[in-house]
Amino acid sequence: MKRSTDLDDFDRKILRALQENADYSMAELGDKVGLSHTPCWRRIKRLEAEGIIRGRVTLLDPRKLDLGVTVYCYVTIHNHDEESLNNFESAVQDVQEVVECYSTSGDKDYVLRVVVDSVEHYEQLLKRSLVHLPNVASVNSTFALKQVKYTTQLPL
Repeated sequence: MKRSTDLDDFDRKILRALQENADYSMAELGDKVGLSHTPCWRRIKRLEAEGIIRGRVTLLDPRKLDLGVTVYCYVTIHNHDEESLNNFESAVQDVQEVVECYSTSGDKDYVLRVVVDSVEHYEQLLKRSLVHLPNVASVNSTFALKQVKYTTQLPL
């Protein structure tokens, strides 16, 4: 697989443009980056084949869907053997409200980003699900008060 440092200026322009708007037609995208339709299309297909472009999605506004509570959960686990870690990581995939999960360094083992409609919903999720995930020793929660910055655009 190509490394990001191997991307040329056209590749980077294409990726920046698609991060802004994945709905550009091939003609619009080509005009924006300075390529004709076919070379632009070939580059996108190559970027997809290399896994640099993983997919295209529609971004939703969680507040308009009554999902305005974001919680960061700092999880400590009991055992750090490979099987225990894999069991936790597999089980967390099935918790719909967990939209991101990261293995971390430091005194906490994982950080989860949880999106729910209310504090009460989170409390029930915590009691019924999160503390019962495999190998969980503790969950410390921090509620986001305000989203100051959010972007899905990578700095290219």
